[in-house]
Amino acid sequence: MTKPKMTGAKAATSSSKTLRSSSTAPKSKTAAGSALSQANAPAKVTSAKAATAASKVLSDGRTSLASKTAAGSALSQRVKK
Repeated sequence: MTKPKMTGAKAATSSSKTLRSSSTAPKSKTAAGSALSQANAPAKVTSAKAATAASKVLSDGRTSLASKTAAGSALSQRVKK
């Protein structure tokens, strides 16, 4: 049986930093909010909207490391069909 994924401490810190930044793009904030909401919540999964936003954040070269960390966490918690 696989262990449920949750946002770790490093990704939660990055998510918080991303959400507090005034210069962060909305897609980054969507992904960060999803990741932060899944900290210590193994039953929660990333929505399709948040997964799409996270994917775009990861492919954008202008995005900060904190935003990419948060987006990666959110994307890794998406349920695969």
